[in-house]
Amino acid sequence: MKMNWMVVLAMAGLFLLVLPVQAAPRPKVGDTAPLFSGQDQDGKTVALADLIGKKIVLLYFYPKDFTSGCTKEACGFRDRMGDLQKDNVEVVGVSFDSVKSHQDFVAKYKLNFPLLADPDGKIVDLYGVRMDHMDIAHRVSFLIGLDGNIVHITDAGNPAVHFEQMETAIAALKAK
Repeated sequence: MKMNWMVVLAMAGLFLLVLPVQAAPRPKVGDTAPLFSGQDQDGKTVALADLIGKKIVLLYFYPKDFTSGCTKEACGFRDRMGDLQKDNVEVVGVSFDSVKSHQDFVAKYKLNFPLLADPDGKIVDLYGVRMDHMDIAHRVSFLIGLDGNIVHITDAGNPAVHFEQMETAIAALKAK
């Protein structure tokens, strides 16, 4: 887990106190998904609260636009979008990349879902998926049910594993 450092200077006593400030722990299956909002590649605000109760949300965090694994993962979601929509699933990607980077990534690969820009890592930290000492997210996916609770988490470096595990989790959710 990444530690950010907060420095507190006491003016009167002239001493320096350094305290570690930790990001939120990673939510677990069964937990209520932390609420967030962020700006997508089109400058629109996407808020989890607006999706809960309407869509199953496949929230995926990834390291960086245009890298081989992240491109493979994004294109995999793009190519599966028809099936995901039939299952009432909304895909939302999040990385530290800028809105402009997301615009270019979406345009180049014709992506058909929102990518949220999180340059300050607020959403990444809310879900506890920041790589230690780096402004990069781990490749982690959260499946959030209609009730707003996390029903499945996939944490694997291989995008193919994400697809397989999420497809299984979505099928299990539909069967209930």
